[in-house]
Order: sequence, then structure tokens, then C-alpha cells
Amino acid sequence: MTSTAETVYAERLTVPLRWWVQGTMLVATLWLALVVAVPGPVAWVTTALALGLLAAALLTYGSARVELRGGELRAGPAHIEVAHLGAAVALDADQTRRAAGVDADARAFLVLRPYLKRAVKVTVTDPADPTPYWLVSTRHPERLVEALRAATSL
Repeated sequence: MTSTAETVYAERLTVPLRWWVQGTMLVATLWLALVVAVPGPVAWVTTALALGLLAAALLTYGSARVELRGGELRAGPAHIEVAHLGAAVALDADQTRRAAGVDADARAFLVLRPYLKRAVKVTVTDPADPTPYWLVSTRHPERLVEALRAATSL
């Protein structure tokens, strides 16, 4: 297999806009409760800290990446060479729910986000790896499967 540094597929699993809106409304509610109960500067400082924590939490949670680059599949903190991958299947919302729930294998590697309803299930063929498959959330499962099939056929 040829290993290149070329990125074949890349996606960042950012949180949706509605999470930012809901979080901002939560912080606004906190400010409203504080502004009538404590001195103004305390309310503003507390609200600013809460807004900073919210932004840090959403940016951190949404920083997971899915990439196919340099002959490796990277999902979140993990990576595996495509030579150790078998079949890749794009899952719809119901199949993803089942694969992450009642049909799940506790040994599987998961990078799932609740705001992404579809995923890709990739079989691991490395006999030394106890992980049977990776289940990775994605906004574009068909594109990721196509990229994996192209990479594994090299």
C-alpha cells in the first residue's frame, strides 16, 4: 500500500448551532437570576465566566475530527492504518442507533456524537487488535465509505 500525506477525507464533528443558541439562552437565564439577586458587577463577572465555560465546553466537544490521511483513518484521538481495515458500511439513523445500542459490542471503538444521527461502521481485520470494529459519527457517511473503499483497494 502506498502511504501519502494527502488528505482524502476530513471532517470536524462540530456541535450544531442550536446547541450554541440553547447554551447562550441558559447563560442569559443565569444572568437574569443573578442580576436581581447580587450586585451588578458580580452578576456580570459570573455570567462572563459561565459564557467562557460554555464556549470552552462546546468547542472542546466539537473538536473531534474524522480524517483519512496518509494511509490512516483517524477518528477522535485514535488512528489505524487502512491496511488493518475491512468492510466499511454507511449506517442510517436507525442502524446507527441499533449499532450503538442493542447490537453494540463492548470492545468496539466509538466516536459518536448525539447530534449526528448517521455513522460509518468499519470492520477491523488486524488479528492482534481486540477491537472488532470502529463506529464513527459523520455527516457524510457515503463519502467516508467511498474514501475508505478507495484507500483500502490500493
